[in-house]
Amino acid sequence: MAERLLIVHGPNLNLLGTREPEIYGSTTLEDINSLCRQTARDCAMEPDIVQSNHEGELVDAVQAAAGTAAGIVINPAAYTHTSVAIADALKAVGLPVVEVHLSNVHAREDFRRHSYVSPVADAVIAGAGPAGYQYAIRHIASLVDRRL
Repeated sequence: MAERLLIVHGPNLNLLGTREPEIYGSTTLEDINSLCRQTARDCAMEPDIVQSNHEGELVDAVQAAAGTAAGIVINPAAYTHTSVAIADALKAVGLPVVEVHLSNVHAREDFRRHSYVSPVADAVIAGAGPAGYQYAIRHIASLVDRRL
């Protein structure tokens, strides 16, 4: 049976493809989800994908992953810089976590350089575009393989 993998997309990522294409490109969220599904399956994992603009729904999804998922790939988007609740949920479930950002947040506005999620993540991938999700999934798969 394939290991489950939770992939979490935060607020406004549902607008990818039309939102600030000069920063985020023309790839849609569905394009990214298709890429994630294929990459996860290539790594013998079964993805559960969640997108929400609501912090509590993201916290609920993370908490529900406890005992059911082998790891979490998360792009917390704007909640990166504001959500102690998401960081606490990630820490509480005790699963491997990779934080992903499409753009290089460190080359943007000052407020984007702080992440509440990074201290609880096993790895952070920023600025690699949609391929960042592939790298994150492969990293989680490698952590799961080491655990077995």
